[in-house]
Amino acid sequence: MASLIDVRNMLALQGRMEASQLSSALHLPRPLLDAMLNRMEAMGKARRMQEDVEGCLTGSCKSCPEGKACAREWWTLG
Repeated sequence: MASLIDVRNMLALQGRMEASQLSSALHLPRPLLDAMLNRMEAMGKARRMQEDVEGCLTGSCKSCPEGKACAREWWTLG
């Protein structure tokens, strides 16, 4: 099983990744990875970045009532 150090090393090698990419690469269940990333964020070791949704003109995609289906969340070292 991967540790916080493995998550940090993967982010250091890749620069930035989405949580789903990290989960697949490290063979970790998504809830466990989310908890690890939140802990790293609290320690100041990782940072969450959200991509601007400039391509969404109306802000109300059919697949998401809040209009955030096209917003991507990236993780990088803090």
